Amino acid sequence: MAQESPKNSAAEIPVTSNGQLEDSHEHSFNRDLKCSLPVGLGLSETKITSHGFDGAKEGVVEAGQFPNKGSSASPKSSVISPSSAAASRLAGQGCDLIIPTGGRAQQKSGPVVLADEVKNPAMEKLELVRKWSLNTYKCTRQIISEKLGRGSRTVDLELEAQIDILRDNKKKYENILRLAQTLSTQLFQMVHTQRQLGDAFADLSLKSLELHEEFGYNADTQKLLAKNGETLLGAINFFIASVNTLVNKTIEDTLLTVKQYESARIEYDAYRTDLEELNLGPRDANTLPKIEQSQQLFQVHKEKYDKMRNDVSIKLKFLEENKVKVLHNQLVLFHNAIAAYFAGNQKQLEQTLKQFHIKLKTPGADAPSWLEEQ
Repeated sequence: MAQESPKNSAAEIPVTSNGQLEDSHEHSFNRDLKCSLPVGLGLSETKITSHGFDGAKEGVVEAGQFPNKGSSASPKSSVISPSSAAASRLAGQGCDLIIPTGGRAQQKSGPVVLADEVKNPAMEKLELVRKWSLNTYKCTRQIISEKLGRGSRTVDLELEAQIDILRDNKKKYENILRLAQTLSTQLFQMVHTQRQLGDAFADLSLKSLELHEEFGYNADTQKLLAKNGETLLGAINFFIASVNTLVNKTIEDTLLTVKQYESARIEYDAYRTDLEELNLGPRDANTLPKIEQSQQLFQVHKEKYDKMRNDVSIKLKFLEENKVKVLHNQLVLFHNAIAAYFAGNQKQLEQTLKQFHIKLKTPGADAPSWLEEQ
């Protein structure tokens, strides 16, 4: 009996018209296929059938325990695409798997899913410039219309009155601040002159024996006045620093919010006017999308305007409370210090500074080193 030579390259599987294997080649196919299948598939024995690729059908791999000769056990089947992972792993083992089909294999091209396109930075910048230009044009047109008396503007009478009072008070506080700084400069010059005059009297008191007492009295008086002047100067400088913080920081911060509120109001009125003009025109297929887009932009700027108006109201309220508290303390300090100085009440003047926790620098003292500051 001639010995059958094994097939090394591939196992060709003849397929009948109903897709079942011929019994004559069953043993040879199972031997070649078992050596090709990896262990990870978990199939003891496998047989493969195929249908034509003309339609939407795919290859059928029937997996299960093959019956022995004379057995009538029916195999279990599962559908696997020819391009599945199992077929790829079979090809990686070095064995060729040939699946003949009843018709010619056709390659179908399915829908191609593309990833999101990377946005072009230049196009984004161009879009931002376009939006900014359009917004600037609308706001400029609104401002010109208001100045010419042709356009309408939204006015909150109560809020506008509070803003006007704040701006007027800021001018008055700035005037007080300038005058207080002038007084501080002049007082500093007077104290410096009194100190020099006291030193001159003291020197003459030592050199003129016949006028020793007279020069001595004047030297002590000028030195005392210089000392009291330095105390008053410390109180005035503290008053100036507090008022300067109130005017140039607290009030200025509130006015910055007011400017943002006014800008939001102009934008709101500009887009409101634009929407009103579109609503007065005809409504057709071309204008309806524009009206809808204008309505959305108007709603966005309306919300921004309402938010800024609320922020300004809150800041004005807090500013009024802070202003009353700060100015009350500083005006009491200024009054008590001036009254005690010109009354010659040195003790009362020193108590005023202690009451407001004001520390005077010692004349001629060097600045602290960086180690001391740490």
